[in-house]
Amino acid sequence: MEYTFKAKGHQNVTSKHKTTFEVTQDAEIGLAADCIVGVSSNVSLNDLPIKMREAIQNEKTEIKIVLKTENAEDVIRGYGHPALTLDHPTDMVCRKSDYTCSRTLMINADKAAVDLDGDLIDELASGKTLKITIIV
Repeated sequence: MEYTFKAKGHQNVTSKHKTTFEVTQDAEIGLAADCIVGVSSNVSLNDLPIKMREAIQNEKTEIKIVLKTENAEDVIRGYGHPALTLDHPTDMVCRKSDYTCSRTLMINADKAAVDLDGDLIDELASGKTLKITIIV
C-alpha cells in the first residue's frame, strides 16, 4: 500500500537533528526546528487512508518513506506500533527511537534528519517541492 503527498522545503531547513525528522503543515519554521525537512504539507496523519493507518498500528509492519525533490531522493525504513494514534493535526514525525506520541508516524527508523542525503537537504533549504511517499 502506498500514499503520496507533497510539502515544500524552507530556507530554515538545516536537517541537523540526530533522532527524528518531521514534515509539518506549518508554513513557517525557525532555525531551531532542525528536524523539520518539509513545511506546508497538504496532508496530516489524520488524512492517511484507514487501511494504511491500521497497518501502521502493527509492530510487525515495516514502513518505508521516500523523500524526493527534483534532483535528489532518500529512503528511510522504520516500523509501526499499536501505540501510534496517528491523530496529530499538523505534524508527522519519524523516530530512530521507540518513543510514541500523537505526532509519531514510525519508530525505530534507520535515519534521522542528520542522516539524510545532502543534495536532498540542499534542495529543501532552497525551497524546492518535496514529494513524500509512505509505503507499508
